[in-house]
Amino acid sequence: MTPVPRLASSIDDPPGDGTVIDRLVAANRTYAAGFVDPGMGARPVLRVAVVACMDARIDLHAALGLELGDCHTVRNAGGVVTDDTIRSLTISQRALGTRSVILIHHTGCGLQTLTEEFRHELEMEVGQRPAWAVEAFRDVDQDVRQSMRRVRTSPFLPHTDDVRGFVFDVTTGLLREIDPGI
Repeated sequence: MTPVPRLASSIDDPPGDGTVIDRLVAANRTYAAGFVDPGMGARPVLRVAVVACMDARIDLHAALGLELGDCHTVRNAGGVVTDDTIRSLTISQRALGTRSVILIHHTGCGLQTLTEEFRHELEMEVGQRPAWAVEAFRDVDQDVRQSMRRVRTSPFLPHTDDVRGFVFDVTTGLLREIDPGI
């Protein structure tokens, strides 16, 4: 397979030709030129779903030793379990066969610097209050526990016996398991 050229790593790098999205599309063309259909279905081989923060510092596949097709990945701000996360996990379990859920929050999360006041600020700026909660938190361990409880108590999820939560340390790359306290 042809290696994909690395995109600029920071906003300070010269923009090159076009927008960032133009560069992403160009990188995709290079990727597609050497792409070989892996011939796999949508069911994850390891029957696991990973819920994690969208933080760009976390390379989930590398950090967990995963390969293409091993897992479903659900990412959002904070890696918190929201109604939409439950929706994705429900489809993952009921339609695509996953049985385990690993939750990964991380050190230095941006949600630890926000409050629900963020919604009010948005309302003042755009004239409409968001329907969604910010899900900000102060204590990352406690938020992992809350996310585990949300998964374990969802009536939509038939497989809640193998749910574990972790905090990823962005400076060491190590996972620290959180006792659910349940």
